[in-house]
Amino acid sequence: MSNSATAKTSTTASSPNSTSNQPPIEIVACGALAAHIREIAARRGWNLTVRPLPAALHNRPQRITGDAKRAIAAAQESGARAVIAYADCGTYGAIDKLAAEKGLHRLPGLHCYDLYAGEQEIEQLFAEEPGTYLLTDYLIRSFDKTVIKPLGLDRHPDLWSDYFAHYRRLVWLVQQPTPELEEAATRIASQFNLPLIRIDTGTTGLEAALARVIDPPS
Repeated sequence: MSNSATAKTSTTASSPNSTSNQPPIEIVACGALAAHIREIAARRGWNLTVRPLPAALHNRPQRITGDAKRAIAAAQESGARAVIAYADCGTYGAIDKLAAEKGLHRLPGLHCYDLYAGEQEIEQLFAEEPGTYLLTDYLIRSFDKTVIKPLGLDRHPDLWSDYFAHYRRLVWLVQQPTPELEEAATRIASQFNLPLIRIDTGTTGLEAALARVIDPPS
């Protein structure tokens, strides 16, 4: 997966609303969602381009809107119709303001967790146990790069309790499990010394939300 805001990846089949006089679609996507979006688009036969932004922006959410705005402008300058494949993701409404300014749609929810498991389900998980740390397939694969190194835990492991002492359990929202992911999830749970709960979500929620923003009802 590219971390470049300008790198693009295309599928090859036709879009749900494809006609000869409609502009191509470019998905300005969170890097953590980009691989699943490509897979969904290929399976559904959607002719679109994925323009991923770095998933590391989740550690600097104040930068998401600015980077997304530049990616949208680049898509539109190329003659494409842009779609925002982000939830709010810690922007506190700034991504909604950008969408309204550009006349675009974004994915629903506060975070990608809502897209996988559903907003009510995520609310219920935190109501049951506020000290819940959520994992996705992407976060498990990139845990060292997106969590350990940005927090400096590779250099200062003594800071672990400062960051994570209040957590009581890990919940893995499972999209497409593999033995390697299961092994990595178990290893992360061991680092936390906490129980690991697995909830199989798949990507159905993301797929339905993506379809609505790609081809919104009139």
